[in-house]
Amino acid sequence: MSARGDNEARVLLIYTGGTIGMEHTQRGLAPAPGVLRTQLRQLATFYDPNEDDLVLPALGQGHRIRMEMFEYTPLLDSSNMSLQDWARIARDIEAHADRFDGFVVLHGTDTMSYTASALSFMLENLHKPVVLTGSQMPLHAIRNDATNNLLGALTIAGNCNIPEVGLFFRSRLYRGNRTQKIDTQGFEAFGSHNYAPLAEMGYRTEVYWSRVLPMPEKPLRVHPITERNVGLLRLFPGITSALVKNILQAPLRGCVLESFGSGNAPDNRPDLMAALAEATERGVVIVNCTQCQRGGVRPQYATGKMLDECGVVSGADMTPEAALTKLAYLLSREDMTSDQVKAAMSMSLRGELTDTSVLGV
Repeated sequence: MSARGDNEARVLLIYTGGTIGMEHTQRGLAPAPGVLRTQLRQLATFYDPNEDDLVLPALGQGHRIRMEMFEYTPLLDSSNMSLQDWARIARDIEAHADRFDGFVVLHGTDTMSYTASALSFMLENLHKPVVLTGSQMPLHAIRNDATNNLLGALTIAGNCNIPEVGLFFRSRLYRGNRTQKIDTQGFEAFGSHNYAPLAEMGYRTEVYWSRVLPMPEKPLRVHPITERNVGLLRLFPGITSALVKNILQAPLRGCVLESFGSGNAPDNRPDLMAALAEATERGVVIVNCTQCQRGGVRPQYATGKMLDECGVVSGADMTPEAALTKLAYLLSREDMTSDQVKAAMSMSLRGELTDTSVLGV
C-alpha cells in the first residue's frame, strides 16, 4: 500500500537529536526541544505558509513532498544512543509503513553509521526508503550543511523508491551499512570505501539502480537488537593475551576482531592464538575485520590463515560498525544456532559485504 497521491508524497521525519537542531548552552552545543520545528517553519525551503504542515516547494509538474515530524523525548546526542533507541526507530517505521512513502531519520553524526547499520538488519524486507542524515553545523548557523543534507534526504525519501536504509550526506546517498564517519569537522563527513553511492544529487538526482538491492516480495518484519554481550577488539603490536582473555570472557557472546591489513594477526604468539581458540570453542563468535578503510579480509598470508584455524570467522569487507551490529542482530535471534550465526556472518544479508550469496534472515 502506498501513501503517494498523484501530486504528493508523504515523508515521516523522525527527529532523534543531533547537531542539526542543537543550540549553544553553557556546556556547549546540545539538543533543544521544539527548536528544529520552529526553525524549519522559518525557511521557505521547508514551509509553505499556506499549508498547515511542513511542505517542500513543488517539484516538476506540481509534485510536492509533505512531511510529518516526530520529535523524540528526550532528544539525544548520538553518543547517547542505545539499543533501545534503535528499536524505537525501527518500531516507529514499522507502525507507519503504510502511511508514508519514505522516512527520514535525523540523527547525530558520531554514531550514525552504527544506527544505519543496525536499522538495515532490523528492518527485514524493507519496501520503502529510510534515509538517515544530520549535519556538522546546526541549521541555525549562517554557513551550515544542514539545509542541503535535509533537503536531499527528503527528496530521495519522497521521490525514489529505494528499498534500503541509506545515509545521505554531502549530496550522496550511501548504503547505510557500508558507511563510516571519516571526518570530525568537514562537511564530507562520511565515506563508503567498499561500495559506491546508491545515488548522487547535482543538477538532477541520479539513482544507480544496478547498485540498489531488489524490491523484496515478503512483508516488512522488524527484529529488534537485544543482545548486548558483543564487543570490539582492535589488535595492536604487543597486545597481551591477558587483555584478550579478559575481553573474551563470559558473558560475551560475540566479538569483532579488528586485525591488521588483509586480516592478519601475529602467528608467533601461541598464547594469543590459544586465547582466541579457547573463546571460539566456548561458543563465542569472533569475526575478523580489517583495520583498513578499503578492502577486506583475504587469508593470503600465514598470519591470516592462523585465525581461521582458531575458529575466527571472516568478515570480508564489512565495516566494524556493520559487523558489530550484524553480530548483535544475529545473536538476538532466538531461532538461530551459533553455527548458523557464524555462517550468516560471512554472507550478505542486506548488502553489507561483497558476496555473491544472499541469505534471507
